[in-house]
Amino acid sequence: MPTYHHFYELPVYKTCRLFRKMVSGVARKHLPKTEEYLLKAQVLDASRSVTANIAEGFGRFHYQENIQYCRQSRGSLAETLEHMITAYDDNYISDAILKEINNQYKACLKELNSYISYLKSAKQGGVHN
Repeated sequence: MPTYHHFYELPVYKTCRLFRKMVSGVARKHLPKTEEYLLKAQVLDASRSVTANIAEGFGRFHYQENIQYCRQSRGSLAETLEHMITAYDDNYISDAILKEINNQYKACLKELNSYISYLKSAKQGGVHN
C-alpha cells in the first residue's frame, strides 16, 4: 500500500466522501420539512460520521486505534443505509435512489474492510504508520 500523509488522500476516504455527499444531497432534496430534526438530522449525522471516523482514526497514529475508528465508521455506514431504507419505506425516496445508495454503500464497505485488513496486518508486522 502506498504511503499516505493525509487522511483525505486515502482511497477509502474518497469513496466514503462520495457516499456522504450523495446521501446528503438526497436527504436535502427528498426528505420533507417535517423530518428536519428527525430522520434528516440522523441521516446527515450518520453519514458525516463515516468520513469523520476515518479521519480521526488516521490521526491517531496507532494501528489499533485506527482500526477501532474504522469499525465505528463501518457502523455509521450501516446506520446511514438503514436511515435511507427508512426514507424509502416512508415513500420519501424511490427504489432507484435506494439502489444507487446501496451500491455506493457496498463500495464503501468493501474499501473499509480492506483498509481494516491492511491495518491489522501492518500492526502484526510492526510497520509504523
